[in-house]
Amino acid sequence: MCGYGGALNIRPKYQREYVYKDKERDAVINTCLWGFPLNTMYWVKNGENEYEVLDGQQRTISICDFVNGDFSLDKMAFKAEWASSVTAFHTMPNDKKEQFLDYELMIYICEGSDSEKLEWFKTINIAGVKLSDQELRNAVFTSQWLSDAKLKFSKRNCLAVQKGKEYIKGEELRQEILERALMWKVGSKDANDIEKYMTHQKQNNVKNADELWLYFSNVIDWVKAKFSKYRKEMKGLEWGFLYNKFKDLPLDAKELEERILTLMKDSEVGNKKGIYEYVLSGDEKHLNLRTFYDDIKREAYEKQGGVCPHCEQKFKIEQMQGDHILPWSKGGKTVRENCQMLCCECNRKKSNG
Repeated sequence: MCGYGGALNIRPKYQREYVYKDKERDAVINTCLWGFPLNTMYWVKNGENEYEVLDGQQRTISICDFVNGDFSLDKMAFKAEWASSVTAFHTMPNDKKEQFLDYELMIYICEGSDSEKLEWFKTINIAGVKLSDQELRNAVFTSQWLSDAKLKFSKRNCLAVQKGKEYIKGEELRQEILERALMWKVGSKDANDIEKYMTHQKQNNVKNADELWLYFSNVIDWVKAKFSKYRKEMKGLEWGFLYNKFKDLPLDAKELEERILTLMKDSEVGNKKGIYEYVLSGDEKHLNLRTFYDDIKREAYEKQGGVCPHCEQKFKIEQMQGDHILPWSKGGKTVRENCQMLCCECNRKKSNG
């Protein structure tokens, strides 16, 4: 899609999909009709007479689509005294058409390296439908690899959605699924690590995103193989990170399901989503186990006279923590009879023991 006499690439490959809703689109047209100023648009200069839209694509496409007759404004949204029965560009009076076509846009031309363009994008991304972090990266790391990655991870009903829609959260059109796959692949949520990977693909002229797709497919296949019964709590977990860490362990799907079922029924477990990471890591912090109520802790504290039964030192109640006498892992419940107060240091030692 070109403009400015063919010198402007309005929809570079890196740009996101058209995401404006009717209200936003109509507001752009009315702004032009009334002669009010639109926010500054930013173009990148790529050559002597070659440009591409860095910021302002949504507004530019809205204007072009209106002139092309691709949509009409709702009469209530068409704010002009002559527009009582006018909703489309081709039905406007000729003088109003000329006035609309002569509307002047404020354009700022950006020049620089990929990293400088990224900083430009971050700086100007302050109004309208803001770009996501991955949309910002796509804007400056455009390449054949990225084009193929977007086909697999960023189009409506793309391969990634078809493969793993039950296990991942995010809007594919906003690049959220592509970003998640990249995080899992590089084993990090750090933007620098993601950008380093994308830079490598671009600089090495990688033709396709098969490596990322195969990795993503392996993650989803591993999840399906190890956790045979699907539950809603599985959606949105960081499966890639879990795959990276535990994929080589000899896990038995049947044994995992038995443990998960038991934990799902356990009223002591506050975070059911955390069960999956717990059965892999053994770390109870993922379960958000029930804690003792303040009145139970106060009662235990008074019975103990403020003395920690492990180190036999006396403490203020604020310096102590409620502890399960019989640990939860051995069947202990969060009830009055199973509560004791330990000083913070003894409780830490017991938890790590």
